[in-house]
Amino acid sequence: QVQLVESGGGLVQAGGSLRLSCAASGRTFSSYVMGWFRQAPGKERDFVAAVSPSGDSTLYADAVKGRFTISRDNAKITTYLQMNSLKPEDTAVYYCAASLGGTWSRLRSSILYAYWGQGTQVTVSS
Repeated sequence: QVQLVESGGGLVQAGGSLRLSCAASGRTFSSYVMGWFRQAPGKERDFVAAVSPSGDSTLYADAVKGRFTISRDNAKITTYLQMNSLKPEDTAVYYCAASLGGTWSRLRSSILYAYWGQGTQVTVSS
């Protein structure tokens, strides 16, 4: 079992930056693929980024590629999402999630993630 707690959300102007953190509990953190998803009001939960258990491989949604960076520190059992050049359309609740893995390209799908945090609000003003 993995418990996840996100932090770092807030209000930022367009063009600004935020760094989200996801603190995990559990001894097997380094076995999980970690992902970030987001959900805007009235919309489905969308994939943002994923990082492999070792941190060597990453996957991004086209909408954030080049602006967001996912990383992890297995010693601190924490996953990060550095968000730069933020846009109003990035406004959403951001969720951290853990997956025991699967075909790498399919890790864009939320159904592969067994554990979820409670979410942190990110609001980007224009």
